[in-house]
Amino acid sequence: MLEFPKWKYFLILLVLGLSVLYALPNAYQKDPSVQITANRSGQLDDALRSRVKAELAKAGVTPRSVEIEGDNLMVRLTSLAEQSKANNALRTTLGENYTVALNLASTVPDWLANLGGKPMVLGLDLQGGVHFVMQVDQRAALDKRMDAYAEDMRVSLRDARIAYQSVERRPNNTIVATLAAEAGADAAGRARDELARLMPTLSYDVSGNTVVVTIPEAELRLIASSAIEQNITTLRNRVNELGVAEPIIQRQGEDRIVVQLPGVQDTAEAKRLIGATATLEFRAVVDGDAMDAKTTGRVPPGAKLFTIRDTGAPVLLSKRVLASGDQMVNAKVGVDQNGLPAVDITLNSIAGQRMFDFTSENVGKLMSVVYIERIPTVTMVDGKEVRGVRVREEALSPTRIAGVFGKNFQTTGLEKTEADNLAKLLRAGSLAAPMDFVEERIIGPSLGAENVERGITAVVYAFVFTLAFFTIYYRMFGVITSVALLMNLLIVVAVMSMFGATMTLPGFAGLALSVGLSVDANVLINERIREELRHGVPPKAAIAAGYEKAGGTIMDANLTGLIVGVALYVFGTGPLKGFALTMIIGIFASMFTAITVSRALAQLIYGNRKKLKSVAI
Repeated sequence: MLEFPKWKYFLILLVLGLSVLYALPNAYQKDPSVQITANRSGQLDDALRSRVKAELAKAGVTPRSVEIEGDNLMVRLTSLAEQSKANNALRTTLGENYTVALNLASTVPDWLANLGGKPMVLGLDLQGGVHFVMQVDQRAALDKRMDAYAEDMRVSLRDARIAYQSVERRPNNTIVATLAAEAGADAAGRARDELARLMPTLSYDVSGNTVVVTIPEAELRLIASSAIEQNITTLRNRVNELGVAEPIIQRQGEDRIVVQLPGVQDTAEAKRLIGATATLEFRAVVDGDAMDAKTTGRVPPGAKLFTIRDTGAPVLLSKRVLASGDQMVNAKVGVDQNGLPAVDITLNSIAGQRMFDFTSENVGKLMSVVYIERIPTVTMVDGKEVRGVRVREEALSPTRIAGVFGKNFQTTGLEKTEADNLAKLLRAGSLAAPMDFVEERIIGPSLGAENVERGITAVVYAFVFTLAFFTIYYRMFGVITSVALLMNLLIVVAVMSMFGATMTLPGFAGLALSVGLSVDANVLINERIREELRHGVPPKAAIAAGYEKAGGTIMDANLTGLIVGVALYVFGTGPLKGFALTMIIGIFASMFTAITVSRALAQLIYGNRKKLKSVAI
């Protein structure tokens, strides 16, 4: 007979209450805002708040509020146009001590936020922002590591007092150390043992007075993978400099990284900071005729030819890098003794000790800073764009080592904008390998808002047409189905909001599909009840049989959908994940509402009627 446990009513009421509570934050629209974050020298206090208000008044911007919220000073504004004006005014006046970024601030009441209520995270296509796909130059990462191995071998041989003629890289990922004749007959064996102790993952082969070092295939794969992982970490640090909320930075395939920055409107700043690979290297100046080396191409062993930025004159610098960008602990903009822009740098302990040892032994000699930047280029070949990259390596004017220094020192000779950019990049960390933009998509906030409006309209119309049809076709059970569908939608929105899932434009498609799956379940139940009634089964027994006999079929059908959804989520990327996640949540919600909620409603309507002769179906 038609029976329903009372505890399930309490379960349904609990689910309904929680769904309303956690879906409610989505009713509150976000405010266009400017987010101000203090860097190491900045302070978030009332003085800054007053200063920001004064600058906004000067720019003719009237904010909704200027308040310290958590670790940021949030300037809430009335429109996107006001947001842009405020951003331009504050970015130019607050300077290096603060990071100014565009954002969308939540308006959810404190009482609701304290209960964990938060709106769904909108994806790039709904909120606007930028989408980059970047390709990692793994060959450059390998070259950098091979150079480091070669330098480590030279240092190790010198420390072990084993004389050598040369340490050179060769094709096929090998490094050959040629020992001097006076090193002795057993020098090659001693050299192999010393190098194997310091670099045990490499392969060594001794032949006469040479030691051939080979990089194994497993080590090559590890170098390539580590380069991508370090780049992802560095990109996350750089995105933090932008102050972006809910960024997506993930690996794609073997050598690509996807970066999505929802809500970012200053796309030029985002691309410049994320894609920049500028870094510094500190090298000693090598004695020799640099002009002759440039003219003849004969560069002394252990040296490399560079061009001085200011004069264009050639200079010979050591191949040995004393310190580089990936060994920086901190970097901030300052001024030198002449009041010109400079970058105050702090090295890690290893690089600091190396710098201390070098300067202790070379007071009065010259050292130079090499500024390296990869510049994207676009050329036209046969009417088509061909994208490439030009690497610019410039030596700043060599400076004389006036005294001994280690971890802390200052780099001069930079322009103001270069000093600002370089400080940010060094704070974020150095890229293990250069990257090039291979795909770029920009979605404006107005287009994102249009996508939201159209997506909501599509889902609403799908619901309205479905509800109208069911109400006409199934009568009272059509009304029951309609209530179950509405609760299904509420549960999906609440769950996605609770767990911080990202709603994308394909997510709306997944939402509409979950409506269709829920409809399928209710159609199975309703048609099963009709079939039982046609066979002369009493109304209450027909309703009970309809739910019991359709339950197994519904479970099988939804299990198939779940398998597809999980596969899409695991193996898909970007939009596919958004679609799959919404569909999976919708399937679970539809099973609960179709089998449990609709049966509870049927019990409330028909269960207490003692002489039920017909059912409105």
